Amino acid sequence: MARSGGGKRAGSRRGQRPPRRFQPALLLLALGITACIVAWGYLVYAAIDFGSTARDGDSAAWWFLALASAGAVACLFVGLMLVARVLRRLGITAERPPRPAPAGQDVAPEAPTERPVGGRRAAR
Repeated sequence: MARSGGGKRAGSRRGQRPPRRFQPALLLLALGITACIVAWGYLVYAAIDFGSTARDGDSAAWWFLALASAGAVACLFVGLMLVARVLRRLGITAERPPRPAPAGQDVAPEAPTERPVGGRRAAR
């Protein structure tokens, strides 16, 4: 007896993808990433310049070098966090599952989910 589907793997079980729409939040995140990268580049360039000035004997340039370096690190960190948000909004990465409660804390047990006896394959 033949199936009407045409075989075990005859077609895709996925539905149609929803049409892509313009998302202003993604545009704002992309602009923020761009601003962070530009600021990071400028601060790295300034840190290099302050470093060469500090080696020539200007003691105040060491403080500017430290500030520019800290600012560059902060800009890079914020830019990477924005990239992570964009990837999550695009669906490329998924949210982390919740962490289990630490041992020793009283947490109400969750209701067990109904599982078919024998697993998924036996349920068919």
